[in-house]
Amino acid sequence: MNSSIKISIVSGGAGFIGTNLIQKLLIENRHVVILDSMIRGSKKNLEFFNIADNPNVTVLICDCSDPLQIECASERILELGVPDELWHLAANSDIPAGVENPAVDLKDTFMTTFHLLNLMKNCNIDILHFASSSAIYGDHGDNVLAENTGPYLPISNYGAMKLASEALISSAFESFLKKANIFRFPNVVGIPATHGVILDFINKLKVNNTRLDVLGDGSQMKSYLHVSDLLEAMFLVRSLDFFGKAQVLNVGPIDSGVTVSWIAKKVVEHISPKAEIFYGSGNKGWVGDVPKFSYSTDLIQSYGWKPKLSSQESIILAIQEIDYALNASS
Repeated sequence: MNSSIKISIVSGGAGFIGTNLIQKLLIENRHVVILDSMIRGSKKNLEFFNIADNPNVTVLICDCSDPLQIECASERILELGVPDELWHLAANSDIPAGVENPAVDLKDTFMTTFHLLNLMKNCNIDILHFASSSAIYGDHGDNVLAENTGPYLPISNYGAMKLASEALISSAFESFLKKANIFRFPNVVGIPATHGVILDFINKLKVNNTRLDVLGDGSQMKSYLHVSDLLEAMFLVRSLDFFGKAQVLNVGPIDSGVTVSWIAKKVVEHISPKAEIFYGSGNKGWVGDVPKFSYSTDLIQSYGWKPKLSSQESIILAIQEIDYALNASS
């Protein structure tokens, strides 16, 4: 490989956000190494964006929670050259599964971080971009969540393991990292969707176009960000020179979000206007679901970023995108 070409590693690169991220990295004429177990990510996602056969992409099937597989991946990576950054997106994305079996998030959300930091140290990579989550805060009711809002009391194993990962990254920063950006995501929407409320609703209506069952009473209120806005935020922060400590940043819309009932109505309008919506009980869709949160993005806005789309606009666009993608693949 040409020694002048820069190399980026993307763990979880065959997933929803990863495939979108890789497109932007390829525009920079980088070589991208994808580390993915292909359990939640898939080659189909890579093919969706014509990434799978790109000569500037190396796909390594790797369970990032397995030290032996990480060691093998390290050797293969160093054959290509020395990467200058790692984007860590690998995690369990099924929060209810982690509630049912805590070992899922321990393995796929925390141990991936542990072993990827070892990979970075062994390969002399000192720049990390980490996908964290609003789930680290827990349930703070109507309080607006700023980066220093505490105490951090996550109510899902997913949130707990993301918080533990942040702590591990902080200690690694003190040890060997030169730059660490920790992005706390809200609900991110777009394609190729692999999970989430929009995909769930659309799939339900594809099975039965007369009825949509909603988990909870529909009053759950969340912030939603389109993946295109998320990437603009992350690449802006990546371009800034932060030294001295890990940077922790909320990334999200500047509105208060939308309710699940509003999303259900919009999906029904687009997919099956005659369908009837049936709601469950309680303001949580599942154990570990935070029924309401509102983000402060003042810090990242101070660096010059604002989302182009509101929560409502992001949802409406994502409904159209996901429906189109599902129809195109059927």
